[in-house]
Amino acid sequence: MRCAALLAELARQGQPVDRSGTGVVAEVYPAASLRCWGLSHNRYKRPANRGGLARSVDELREAAPWLDLGEHEQICRTSDHATDAVVAALTARAASQGLVTVPTQDQAHSARSEEWIALPTSPLSELRPAG
Repeated sequence: MRCAALLAELARQGQPVDRSGTGVVAEVYPAASLRCWGLSHNRYKRPANRGGLARSVDELREAAPWLDLGEHEQICRTSDHATDAVVAALTARAASQGLVTVPTQDQAHSARSEEWIALPTSPLSELRPAG
């Protein structure tokens, strides 16, 4: 429901909302992004799996040493929602740089109606900010 409201607001403001993954919006699945980057992508959800979550954060920090979680690192280690938000943001960065999967011509029609899940096609190191 929140996503539908956000998409409607973007459209109301004149932003092109193309659900096929070629517009300003990208649908992402954090576990799938972690898998594409070769990182642990399962058994990090739920409070009972905090050890797996901490390992996922460690792996993410090792793969992207430039990523500064600052004061938010601790919450990423205790909340899979916070970690998912960071991974989603990294995937959105990849999408903004054209470093995610895009639908083929044959898939484009279905992707517009069913939405396209953006999967990273490059290592995390390519998302390092310039400077």
